[in-house]
Amino acid sequence: MSLGCTAYASPLAFPAMNEAHRIAQLLSILGSSAPGVRLGIGDDAAVFDAAPEPLVWSIDAAVEGVHFDRRWLSPEDIGYRATMAALSDLAAMGAKPLGVLAGLILPRTFEDASLDDLARGQRRAADALSTAVVGGNLSRGGELSITTTVLGTSARPMRRDGAKSGDGVWLSGAVGLSRVGLEGLVRGQPTTSEALAAFRAPMARIAAGLEAALVATAAIDVSDGLALDAARVAEASDVALVLEPRSFVDETLQRAARSIGMDGLEVALHGGEDYALLVTAPPGEHPGAAFRLIGRVEERAAGQRPSGARVFLAAAGGDIPLPPRGFDHFA
Repeated sequence: MSLGCTAYASPLAFPAMNEAHRIAQLLSILGSSAPGVRLGIGDDAAVFDAAPEPLVWSIDAAVEGVHFDRRWLSPEDIGYRATMAALSDLAAMGAKPLGVLAGLILPRTFEDASLDDLARGQRRAADALSTAVVGGNLSRGGELSITTTVLGTSARPMRRDGAKSGDGVWLSGAVGLSRVGLEGLVRGQPTTSEALAAFRAPMARIAAGLEAALVATAAIDVSDGLALDAARVAEASDVALVLEPRSFVDETLQRAARSIGMDGLEVALHGGEDYALLVTAPPGEHPGAAFRLIGRVEERAAGQRPSGARVFLAAAGGDIPLPPRGFDHFA
């Protein structure tokens, strides 16, 4: 939103005054002030001061009917979650946010009051991480869609392909609670406040990522399920990850899962939309106070990996191979 900047650019579907009114609405809520932003909303593009460190950017889409359902989320929830999901990619890279760009596609039934609420959610997410929405685009379409671009800087960007045998596997944040919260809403079954909050108000772990970047060998944010995202690190690094279930399935998750008849371990491994942060770090190194040790990295030849598995659950009778199952748009 250079609401006018990149520009909440002029979509022909909107009458000129209506578009101007909506841009003014968004500007009054979002503002455009953030450190390093020379020019924000109101021109043809945002302008940043030259970054002294490598620039990190990512883009993420939230599409109605695919990523969210308005029966379970308010417009403010939707704006907040879309922004946090994109910022979580910066956390996984160990990057400090510079600013956020958001492209909004609004259906004809989406009222101005709902747009206000959506923007408040975006603003709340950006404020929580000391950044701002500084540009974007506004258009008409068949369903509500938010495409969020995030910009950041990192002196030492973390990658997925650096895990080494002997490294510890560390996790910041809970896994599984978000899925329990969603399932409770879909099924109409009451669940715990922790599960509902995990689903409606996730938090990108920027501070944890910045600290971990000092020592981590690999990292990923857990957006599609712990088993699947851990497998992505293992595959990129050509190693195996062995996870200890007691270290990430706690009583808070077990209680929430039991409330709606789900299995805590299953939902922790395959639930998705947690936005926890998974990193690997060398022996003797601790990635930060927000992390707990949940496993180890090993070298395993193909013959030691049944069905090509890269992730295993530690068990007394022998490690159990985990299929890389989680959320996949195209599966």
